[in-house]
Amino acid sequence: MRAEHNSRNPWRVALAGAVLAAVAAVAPAQMSLTTVVELAQKNSAAVRLAQADLQRATAQLAQTRDAFIPSLSFGSGLPAFPEVGFTGSLPSIWDSTIQSMVFSMPQIQYIHAARAGVQSAQLSLKDAREQAALDASTAYMELDTVGRELDAVREQERDAARLVAIEQQRAEAGVDSLDTLLQAQLTAAQLKLSRLHLESRAATLAKQLATLTGLPVGSITPDHASIPEIPAVTGDRAAAPTPGLESAQALALSRQHEARGDEEHLWLLPEIGFGAQYNRNTTLLNSINKYFVGGYLPANNLSSGFSIKVPVFDWGLHAKSRESAAEALRARVEAEQAQQQNDIQIAQLSTSLRELDALAEIASLKQQIAGEQLKSVEAQLELGNGEGNAPGSPPQLSPTAGQQARIDERQKYLDALDAGLQLSKARLNLLRALGHMQDWLDELRTK
Repeated sequence: MRAEHNSRNPWRVALAGAVLAAVAAVAPAQMSLTTVVELAQKNSAAVRLAQADLQRATAQLAQTRDAFIPSLSFGSGLPAFPEVGFTGSLPSIWDSTIQSMVFSMPQIQYIHAARAGVQSAQLSLKDAREQAALDASTAYMELDTVGRELDAVREQERDAARLVAIEQQRAEAGVDSLDTLLQAQLTAAQLKLSRLHLESRAATLAKQLATLTGLPVGSITPDHASIPEIPAVTGDRAAAPTPGLESAQALALSRQHEARGDEEHLWLLPEIGFGAQYNRNTTLLNSINKYFVGGYLPANNLSSGFSIKVPVFDWGLHAKSRESAAEALRARVEAEQAQQQNDIQIAQLSTSLRELDALAEIASLKQQIAGEQLKSVEAQLELGNGEGNAPGSPPQLSPTAGQQARIDERQKYLDALDAGLQLSKARLNLLRALGHMQDWLDELRTK
């Protein structure tokens, strides 16, 4: 029995280790912003769709170029039953055919169109990766800010609870009115609501980051030290073409080449192709030799030649040419529209950024003022007003003033955190609109 018990111990240890590893896998752990961005860029659905589009565009380019590469096929026409009479086709054991395009002006345009399509897909993939990085960065920074705000709100709740207790005692002693007690209880209830709102926001951000990175919900704890300072960018900074705009322009160029290729079909330009065929004939199960002079069917047969096709009249080609011209026009207009929308976004972000910068400065100053006022209140509560009860001297502060000052200081701290977050998000969006998102990503990799 002892030996059996000892033999089970390794299994129990292994099971316990597996359970601990599973718990550790889903337990929250600090993760740097760089890691989160890299995971988001790999896991993003938009990025994976862009990768699929790039693979399709690459295959389309290969297909258009392969028209000039000879294709080889083999076949067999061996009869299953004896043939009777002259069937009109030579019985062959096997045959092979080689075909390729030699010259086609429209096909050259289609190759240019496919090559521009690959470039558009590559830029679209880069744009999707930048957008995934932007989404992950903003969600990560907001989760970090919300975490610090939750700590501050919990401090406020503790101060509010002490405030309510103090007012309860003062109301029972008849020092303060019931209205003051109710006001303290209202403050505590409002702070509870603020905490619940922040907890809901933190849960939403955790779910968003889990969706972006593919990790379990709640497994990411932000590391504030991993967030680099966002440069104070302005709309006056020179704008570079964004990957999204360049992708739209490359797509418009692709549609233009495609429309030109369809139009060249109408120019009476010849299309030249090459073909060769070899047949290995047989006289098995047939009487084909009766129908040839001399009664001999050659076993080896080879034919080759060039085919020249000149489109003289094809109303379908006219309609296709008009359709592709309209698509090219639409793609060009969409590229211009994307550029205009990006310019408008830069102007809007530049305006709001100036306002957010001023709001962040005001919030920071209010926090500093509240901090100094808290120090003054705490000093007065500890040492008194310094003038005793002399006529005209300010009244001695009550204990409620200290709690209220602490709550107010933490509120100003919360306002400063929120203003800083909104400023950072606006700066990141402006960086992306100006085409400098890659600068931010490069800076992340150095952290």
